[in-house]
Amino acid sequence: MLSPGTLHRGSKLVVASHNDGKVREFAELFAPYGIACVSARSLGLPEPEETGETFEENALIKARAASQGSRLLALADDSGLEIEALAGLPGIHSARWGGPDKDFGFAMERVNEELEATGGAYRRANFTCALALAAPNGEEIVTAGRVYGAIVWPPRGSRGFGYDPIFVADGHRETFGEMDPALKNQLSHRMRAFERLMQATYSNVE
Repeated sequence: MLSPGTLHRGSKLVVASHNDGKVREFAELFAPYGIACVSARSLGLPEPEETGETFEENALIKARAASQGSRLLALADDSGLEIEALAGLPGIHSARWGGPDKDFGFAMERVNEELEATGGAYRRANFTCALALAAPNGEEIVTAGRVYGAIVWPPRGSRGFGYDPIFVADGHRETFGEMDPALKNQLSHRMRAFERLMQATYSNVE
């Protein structure tokens, strides 16, 4: 288990993702804490096969692989969209719904088609994020966060990434694809998991 002080000003960590949008979000989250992020892609690290059955298991697979490959602290996120009317799908398969090219335009079309097949009236959903931080010595920690809302159609907005253009968080009218990134970061499932991670591992003493 990683402890307070694992992360501090001057820390450097690998974001175990080849998704540029996700890496950028994490770099923005860590910047105020004086923590530098590099992407797994920039270090030439491969993407491991995600064989877990939960978000937490898949996040750990990715964080462990990046930490061992880089000999640095590594952070991995596994996140996805869970839709109540679809029994929680696409869930851990959220990226795979976009096909081999991870085409989220295609994935969003599939979400709408699957919902229409159920009658389309019930569109409650949530984004879930699991964050895993792994050290080369084998120590690790996992935190999770969720944000609840509903699916809308057609997609709206070109900000964000993934399923953001079809998700409206409770209490808001804009989709995550329309919302100012700073506001989205405050609300998001990723922020909630991030806050728990920082509470457990960050110290402002170098």
